[in-house]
Amino acid sequence: MKKAVLILLSALLIVALLAGCGSKSAEAKTIKVAASPTPHAEILAVAKEILAKQGYDLQIIEYTDYVQPNLVVDSGELDANYFQHTPYMDSFNAENNTHIVSAGLIHYEPFGIFAGKTATIDALPDGGKISIPNDATNGARALLLLQQEGIITLKDGAGIEATVYDIVNNPKNIQIVEMEAAQLTLSLGDVDLAVINGNYALAEGLNPATDALAIEDASGDAAQYFANLVGVKEGRQNDEAIKALVAALQSQEVKDFINGKYDGAVVPIF
Repeated sequence: MKKAVLILLSALLIVALLAGCGSKSAEAKTIKVAASPTPHAEILAVAKEILAKQGYDLQIIEYTDYVQPNLVVDSGELDANYFQHTPYMDSFNAENNTHIVSAGLIHYEPFGIFAGKTATIDALPDGGKISIPNDATNGARALLLLQQEGIITLKDGAGIEATVYDIVNNPKNIQIVEMEAAQLTLSLGDVDLAVINGNYALAEGLNPATDALAIEDASGDAAQYFANLVGVKEGRQNDEAIKALVAALQSQEVKDFINGKYDGAVVPIF
C-alpha cells in the first residue's frame, strides 16, 4: 500500500512539474506592450495577427500619458512600449534614472499647427495664445515648427533642445501656453492656435496631413529625430520575442495598413 501511495505521489509530482514547465513556456510566448491608443495600439493590432501565427500572444495595454509606459517597462512589468521618439526617451531616462533603449524605429508622425479661435496663421492677432506640449522634447519640436512658419525666431543652435527662453524674435508678441500634450486638443477653444502631437490629434479626429494649418517638413530634422520606436529595458533589445515584435511592426502588412489608414498623418520609415 505504501509503495502504491509513493508511486501515485511521484506521478502527481511529475505531472505538476510538467504543468509548471508548460505554464512557463506559455508565459515566455506572451509579449506585453504599453502603447498610446492612436495610432500605436491600432498598428500593434495588425502586428498581433502576424505574431499569433508565430506562436506569440501580443497583449496591448493602452496608456494615455507619456510617463507610465516607460516606468512599467523599466520595472519589468511589461516587455516593451510603443509611443515615443528617441529625444523623449533620452530625456526621460536622464530625468528618471530609467534605462529604456530603442529596439527598432517604426514610424514618424508630423506635428501640426491647428486652428483654435483663429482660423489661419496669417490671422493670428497681436498677443494671441498658442499652446504647445509642456515636455521638453515635444515642446522644442513645437517651437521649431512655429519658427518654420515664421511666427517666432529661435536663437541659433537651439535645435531640439529649444525652450521658450530661446525665442529671440516674437513680432506678434505671441503668448506660448505650455500644457500636457494630452490636453492640447481639448483646449483648442481656449487658444488661437495649438501645436499638437500627431497621435493626440488623430485620437480626436484631426489629421495633421489634411486638417492642420501647417505641418513639419518631412525632409527636415523632425523625421530623423522624432521617429517613433519600440522601447525596451536595456539588455532586452536582442530577446527573441522583442526581435519578433519589431519584425512584425516593420512588415509589409503593417506598412500597407499605415499608408492606407492614416492618409499621411503617420509615415512608416522602414
